[in-house]
Amino acid sequence: MFYLKCFFIYSHIGFLFETIISKIRKNDFSSGILFLPWTPIYGLGSIIILLVSNYVFKTLFLVKWKEIIIIFLFVIFLLTILEWIGGHFLEFFFHVVFWNYDNYDYHIGKYISLEISVLWGIMSIFFIYVIHPLINKYIIAIPKILVFLLCILFCIDFILSFINYNNKY
Repeated sequence: MFYLKCFFIYSHIGFLFETIISKIRKNDFSSGILFLPWTPIYGLGSIIILLVSNYVFKTLFLVKWKEIIIIFLFVIFLLTILEWIGGHFLEFFFHVVFWNYDNYDYHIGKYISLEISVLWGIMSIFFIYVIHPLINKYIIAIPKILVFLLCILFCIDFILSFINYNNKY
C-alpha cells in the first residue's frame, strides 16, 4: 500500500514539475497522456528509486559516499530503461511522442540521452535524501479508502485517455 501511495503522490508531483518546466520554457506542452493531473512515469520512477535505495540501505551497509554512488548508478540504469520503455509504450499505444532526445549530443534513439540519464541520477539522489524524507509522513497518513478511490480514478482516466487518443489517430 505504501508504494501505491507513493505512486499517486509522485505522479502528481511529476505532473506539477513538468507543467512548471513547460511554463518556464514558454511552450504549450501537456504533461503526459492522461486527463487528470498525474504523470505515471514519475510515479513508477519514484517507486524504482525507493526500492533501489531501500535495498542498498538494508543490505549493503556502506559508507555514505559509496551508498550514494551505487544508488546513483543503479538508478541511472533503471530510469533510463523506464524512459525507453515508456517512450515506446506511448508511441505504440497512444501514437504520440512526448519527448525526443535526437538533438542531444549523447543520445541513443529519441528516448534515451546520457545527459538526461545523469540528470535523473542527480535528481534521484536529491529525491532520496531531501524530498522523500520531507513528504514521507504525509504519504503514510493517506487513508486506504482514498488510495482505493485513486486507483479507480486512475483506471477510468487511463481507459478514457486510451480511447480518446486512439480515436484521434
